[in-house]
Order: sequence, then structure tokens, then C-alpha cells
Amino acid sequence: MGIFEPFRAIGYITTNVPFSVQRLGTETFVTVSVGKAFQVYNCAKLSLVLVGPQLPKKIRALASYREYTFAAYGSDIAVVKRAHQVATWSGHSAKVNQLLIFGEHVLSVDVEGNIFIWQFKGIDKNLAPIGHIKLEDEFSPSCIMHPDTYLNKVVLGSQEGALQLWNISTKKKIYEFKGWGSSITCCVSSPALDVIAVGCADGKIHVHNIRYDEEVASFSHSTRGAVNALSFSTDGQPLLASGGSSGVISIWNLEKRRLQSVIKEAHDSSIVSLQFFANEPVLMSSSADNSMKMWIFDTSDGEPRLLRFRSGHSAPPLCIKFYANGRHILSAGQDRAFRLFSVVQDQQSRELSQQHVSKRAKKLKLKKEEIKLKPVIAFDVAEIRERDWCNVVTCHMDTSRAYVWRLQNFVLGEHILTPCPENPTPVKACAISACGNFAVLGTASGWIERFNLQSGISRGNYVDALEGESAAHNGEVIGIACDATNTIMISAGYHGDVKVWDFKRRQLKYKWEVGCSLVKIVFHRSNGLLATVADDLVIRLFDVIAQRLVRKFEGHSDRITDICFSEDGKWLLTSSMDGTLRIWDVILARQIDAIQVDLSITALSLSPNMDILATSHVDQNGVYLWVNQAMFSGAASFASYGSGKEIVSVKMPSAASEKDGEKSDNRTIFKPLESSDTPQFLNSSHQIPDLVTLSLLPKSQWQSLINLDIIKARNKPIEPPKKPEKAPFFLPSIPSLSGEILFKPSEGTNEESNAQNTRLEESSKKTDLPVSKFLQILKSCAEKENFAPFTNYIKSLSPSILDMELRMLQIIDDDDEQEPEKRQELHFIELLLDYFIHEISCRSNFEYIQALIRLFLKIHGETVRRQSKLQEKARKLLEVQSAVWQKIDKLFQNTRCMITFLSNSQL
Repeated sequence: MGIFEPFRAIGYITTNVPFSVQRLGTETFVTVSVGKAFQVYNCAKLSLVLVGPQLPKKIRALASYREYTFAAYGSDIAVVKRAHQVATWSGHSAKVNQLLIFGEHVLSVDVEGNIFIWQFKGIDKNLAPIGHIKLEDEFSPSCIMHPDTYLNKVVLGSQEGALQLWNISTKKKIYEFKGWGSSITCCVSSPALDVIAVGCADGKIHVHNIRYDEEVASFSHSTRGAVNALSFSTDGQPLLASGGSSGVISIWNLEKRRLQSVIKEAHDSSIVSLQFFANEPVLMSSSADNSMKMWIFDTSDGEPRLLRFRSGHSAPPLCIKFYANGRHILSAGQDRAFRLFSVVQDQQSRELSQQHVSKRAKKLKLKKEEIKLKPVIAFDVAEIRERDWCNVVTCHMDTSRAYVWRLQNFVLGEHILTPCPENPTPVKACAISACGNFAVLGTASGWIERFNLQSGISRGNYVDALEGESAAHNGEVIGIACDATNTIMISAGYHGDVKVWDFKRRQLKYKWEVGCSLVKIVFHRSNGLLATVADDLVIRLFDVIAQRLVRKFEGHSDRITDICFSEDGKWLLTSSMDGTLRIWDVILARQIDAIQVDLSITALSLSPNMDILATSHVDQNGVYLWVNQAMFSGAASFASYGSGKEIVSVKMPSAASEKDGEKSDNRTIFKPLESSDTPQFLNSSHQIPDLVTLSLLPKSQWQSLINLDIIKARNKPIEPPKKPEKAPFFLPSIPSLSGEILFKPSEGTNEESNAQNTRLEESSKKTDLPVSKFLQILKSCAEKENFAPFTNYIKSLSPSILDMELRMLQIIDDDDEQEPEKRQELHFIELLLDYFIHEISCRSNFEYIQALIRLFLKIHGETVRRQSKLQEKARKLLEVQSAVWQKIDKLFQNTRCMITFLSNSQL
């Protein structure tokens, strides 16, 4: 168990597995694969509604029926009801490639030509297949479909080019169609009876009548590559959509037997699946580029337009950084995209616009990838000026200019920053000042220049005049940082020289040599520490003001990929190509935790609240989130969760959500303490010395305890109670003292009523106090000397109910001759005083307990004054209360004095 545990992966939309579309009621849902899990989207807004469980292997095929999802992984098939796996079908000895919903059955086909028939009614009992078909050895199945109105029959396509019709009920081959001399990649049924469409690897589409074995029409893709997906329109338009490996979607008119329209560059990679919605002019497409799009045919010329889409990185991210107080993550990938991911709501994730890329690409007759900016290699962001002007600056691969972005509008800015136009070299490093007004850029030739972000105008460059250099460094600038007050600027060169500059005057103040080539630097503005990463795999920490080395960390065995400080500056997190993530304690100068993952981390970022760590990995298109379990468990020391120098192997986060109440071997699920059926509150057993902890309850809840009399007086009814209505004339009634209607009992119930009256008289003679749940929990907690369950219980009560529970203990007959030891009310009042003494001593729930004590003394103050035993408890409560409050009041007094001094000072 480490400090950071796997949480989930974001940025995954779909993979190269065809999706499954189904209609439930008036809404349409699509199920897509995201590696080892699946996701379900509502097509109305493409909003994520469900994430399936994590499976042992990657999903190879999907099928869905109502609330069931069937996912084939390896040679097994998982049966999932909503988000919970209810069964696993194991019958195949080879990998399963296709699944088909066939009435009340599921057909599964593996690579060796085995077809198994499964029944999903009574899944818990029927785990074995009810049928098996073995195909011929020369027939390698590549697709399967069910022709409409063909009872118990399926059509199978093969890689050898053959097409066969099988009867599933009799398990016999009915007919084999003549092939087209090319491997069959997909086949789909049409709205017309007996007609199907077959896609081949040579790029041809054959519309075939399977009843007469005749070809109706034939189409051919203009681009090279196989036909990967086909779909017929069912809204009355004679359209056939086809998608190939080039990412182009072609729309064919079946009546005119010609090409109607082409969606060029619909996706950046090969099309995986296409599906027209039932009776709607909407086409859904998915691709291996991690995107899913919906196209609508509502224009006058019949051309489709993009309706809505969801996409993620199509290539691994290079740089990531938290933004907006940890609610969003900025990510730049190798796919030339600059994205914003939402940690809270996945639907808010989006790509930042690069200003009319599609229009410019169409005008210049180029691909969108050629128009887009090159991949981002470094960027910096400042939140302080988000509403005023551009607040992000990016450096791009082999580009001599830096670009600015405005996150408020999610677009590329209007200014382009070009350092040293006379001798342009690629920009390698960038930084934004703490005020958000300036951007400092460093180039491969050692040139450092400062720009104004509002106007994009250069504000001078930094030159090392002491050594007669014409630039800041004699070599590539690998990192730039600014302090919190715009006093100094720090830069580092590839050859190991670190220089500190006067930010405004642009003059060199001092410098030092690390002794080896530098790779990366990170500066913490609060504590003034600069962390450097060198080629010798040693992490060095320098005090910039004192100009000396203060810490040195060693442990990585391969190239260090990224480094970052925690917000408080106490931790330093580093990642390496050796697959480890290490956490170093800066104060203690030692490693406190280390984890090993399967895929090396390429970039990392820790949220400002230190609750979530984001990482990107080799060959992975998503961003992975790790949760700081020590923060959510209320631990006093984060280091107690660390593994120290020991390296712990941890599985990477997944997109799946785990089952409630279960624990997995790759993360820990924290559950509240189980006691009674009362609501649970998070209570930390560790108290900060000399401070108090508040209850975190709404202010109105504990203030209502103090002002309950005022609230009751305000809510008192103005009108007098109305006289009850007269009873119907046919029901005999008797007068009563309260004015309520009492009906005469029938003669047959006289004996029962007499017995009931006798029981009431006997119960009224009892002097024991009826013990409520409030008193039961209080007594039980006092015996166990643990008042935490009682605190949780009274927090769940409303102020009026709590007032009633306390008033039930009120002693009205003070002249009663019964001994005090036998009065249950006094015993429970004493337990309440013990509870107050315990809570005040622990300094927890401070404001709530104060309000509760005030209400208690208001009701039972006179009783406490009359009883000597209760007086001793009250005296002890006063001593504890005074001791705790004096410490808090002293801290308040120091703060008040400081505020008064500063407010009266002439600054």
C-alpha cells in the first residue's frame, strides 16, 4: 500500500473494437470498448452514463441486449448486467473475434472456426453452451450477420473470400456463395428482403441477393485499403455508408447506383464501425483514432454534417499539467492536439481550437494534420489573467515561434511570439511570470527573450555580458522559471550552467555550474528551491537565494522523464524510464515511497490540493489518475503510507469502476465505519495540538439549537384550532373532554376494550422512564467509553428532535420523595455531562458542542444546581472548557493584535 493508489483513466473514448448500438424506449445507447473495460454513452448528447467492470484482458468483441452487455476477452465471454459481471462463459479454446445477438441467444465465433450458442435466459444456471458448430478448416471466419426474416440462419464471411449460409438450429451449412476473389471484411443486412452488402479487402462493396445468388450492385472505393464497415439507412433514403482504412466515409445512393457524397478525413485513422440509427437520418462512426462521431443528413443537397462527437488523444500525451484548482488537466500530445480534460465531468473535456483548421485544409487541399501546429514539447499556464488575455504559452517541436492560447474561450491566441527573428532557432523552454503579464522564452541557441502577453511585444532579451556572450547561454536553454514577485528569473543551459537574472533589469546576478549536462529544471516559488535533473540520473536541489546545494537524491536507473513539486513544497515527485515513480521528502532528505508500473511514466502533475496525481505513459493515449489515499483516510502522517526505499509493484488505473463493497488487487476502496443504521461522518482520530476541530455541519443546524425558542414563537399558528366537524348521524358518538369525536364501540368489542384499558392502567403505574434510541446509544457509548457513534447519531437529528430528547429528561416533580440514585433522569443527565467533558477535552465538533451545552443548561440548569453529584460534574466541565478556550483565545488575541497593528500602520 502506497501514498498514491490507482483511481481511474480519462481520455479514452473507443478502441479498434466495433461498437454496439441499441434502442431502449425513446433513447439510443452505444456501447464502446476502452481496452479492458467498456463504456455506455447516451446518444442524445453523447454523455457517459455507465462504465463497465475491469476485465482480465482486452476486449475483442462487444454485443448488448437491453441491460446486458456481452464482452469477449481472450477465449472467455463476460456477461455484465449494467456495471456488474454476473457470469463468465468459458467454452472456446481460441480467441473470440465476433459476437452476435440472435434472438434469445448469443453466437460467439473464434479464430479457429468454432461457433458456440449461448442462452442468456437464466444466466446464473446456464453457464455451458447449448450448441456448437465447427466450420471447415479452410474457412477462417471474419464476420457474421443475421439476414432479416431468415429464421435460425446466419451468414458467415471468411478471410479466404468464401461466403456461407448456415442454419443454427440444425447446425448444417445450407449454401456456399461464389466469392469475389478477395477476403471478406464485413457484411450487413439491408432493409430490402434477401439483400445484403459485403465489403472486401480490395476496397469493393458488393450488394448481393442471397436468395437468388445474384449481384444487385457493386461499388469501389477511390482510396486504397479495405472496406472495414458498412451500414444501410432505414429512414426511407436509399443510402449505404461505407468506411475504409483511410478514414474516409463514402455515402452511396442505391437507386442511382453511384457515389452521392464523401466525408473526407472523417477520422484520422481507419474506420472501425458504422451504424445508421433506426428510422433516423443519423450515422454514427468510430475509429481507431480514439474518437466517435455522429453525422446527420438534414441538408438540402444531401451532404452529411457533423452533429456531435467525442474524442481523445490519438497519440500519447507529451506534457500534462493541472489547471483550475485541480478540476481540469491540460494535455499536449504527439497527435498535434492541445486538450483540456475535466477530472469532475467527462463531458466537459474538449480540444482547444487552432482556428479553422478544416477550412484552411480544404482551401489549401491539404490534410488537417499538415495544417495543425506541431506537437507541443513544453508549455506553461497562469490562471490569474484568464479573463483578461491569453494565459497559456506553448513551445512546439522544431518551431522557432511560441504560441499563446486563451483558455477562457478555448482558442489559439492572436499573438505569435518570435524570439530573435534575425537568427531563428527552435524554442525549447517557456515560463509565465507570477503576475501573468509576461512570457519568457528560451531557444536552442541560448537566446532568452521576454514578451508581453497582452500585446505580444518583445520587452527585451537577457544577455550574459560578463563573459562577452551574445546570448544568455552558450548552448540550448532547457528550462526557465520565475519567482513569485518578479524579482528574479532562473534559466538553465544544457551544458550544466544555472543562471539567476534580475527580472526587470535583465542583468545577470549570479550563476553556478552543476557539473554535468542538465535535462530539466523545476522551481518552487514558495520555498525558493530549484530542482535540477542531470544526465547522471541525480536530482539536485539548490537554494536559489543562498546559492548552494541543499539536497541530492539518487535512485533512478534510467532516464528521468519528469519531475514536480507538491504545492506545499515538502514533496518532490520524479518519474523515470525504469518504470518507477518515486516520492522524496524534501525536509527529511529521503525517499518515502516508490511504485513500479508496467509502462513507464512520461509526464506527471500533482494537483494543488495534493489529492490527485495525473500521469501519462508510454504508448498510452489516456491520462491516468492516482488518488492520495492518506488525505481521504484522515491519516496524521502521509509517510506512514509510504513504502520507504522499497519499490512496490502497482497496476495502472483503468477506466472501469469497481463493484461496491469489493476490493481489487490494484487499489483500495475506503468505506465508512459500520455501526448502526445512522448516517456516517468522517471523523479523524488525530487532533492537531492546541487547535480545535469544527463539526463541518451547516451553520443553521447548530445555530437553530441556540435560537429554538425564537423559531418556535415565530412559527406559532395565528389562527385558533378549528372545531372538529360533526360526526355522521348514523355513527353513535360519545362526548369527550378534548373535544374530539369518540365513537361508541360495538357490543362484541367490550371485552377487548376492557382488557386494553386494564393494560393501560398497569403501564401508567410504572415509574420507569421509557428508554428512547437517543438514550440507548448514549448509555451504550458510555459503557464502551467511545462516544463517536453517539456524536454521529445526534448530528443526524434535527434541532427540534434533539430539543425534544433533552426535554424528556426534564424533572418536573421536584418534591418527589424518591431517592436521587433511583431517578433514571439524573443518571442520564450525568452521562450527558460526561459526554460534554469528553468532547471538550478532545476539542472536536467544537461549535456544535458549545451550542448543545447551552441548550442542555437552559433545560437542566436548575436540576444540576440542586444535585450535588451533578454540581461536581458541572465544575469539572467548567475547568475543561476554560482550559481549552484560553488556548484558543490566546491565538485569537495574537491575530487580533496583528490585524490592529497592520490596519493602523501607515504603509
